Amino acid sequence: MNHPERPAGRALSEAEAEAEAARLIAEGYSANAPVATSYKDVAPVPPIGYALPVQQDGRAPMSQRATDASVLMLAGAGSVSMVSVSAGILMYLSQYADPVVCGIVLGGPTVAVLALCRLVRRAKEVVEAAPPVIHQHYEGTVIQETTEINTHTRGVIARTHNRFDR
Repeated sequence: MNHPERPAGRALSEAEAEAEAARLIAEGYSANAPVATSYKDVAPVPPIGYALPVQQDGRAPMSQRATDASVLMLAGAGSVSMVSVSAGILMYLSQYADPVVCGIVLGGPTVAVLALCRLVRRAKEVVEAAPPVIHQHYEGTVIQETTEINTHTRGVIARTHNRFDR
């Protein structure tokens, strides 16, 4: 930093540098030293840090399941619209087409796909409801203790007897 009385670009001599350092130290420890009102850290921000994530403006992020569902809905809407437009063009171009027959012929695959999707969903629910397979591997001496508690409650004024069997 240049002193106000010294022109910019001129190097300090050894004696001037020592005098300037002594002046700055004395000014820093004096009672009437100027107080910094702001500070800007000019160090570059690291790309990876330990700060917690902050909610960003805009649309909230979607889970993988929601993303898959939206893609499935878009694909289904596209296929249904293609089938519907095809049926409409077919009925318009052939003046003899029966709308019921067109509905049965073009709607049949849609019903089959919907039934297949429901069957897959039910199979997935059955697989998720099954108890998990647990494999436990032990090394060394293993002691297994089981405790059975028998409880008997009798009477209008409840009286409970607990018996612990080992």
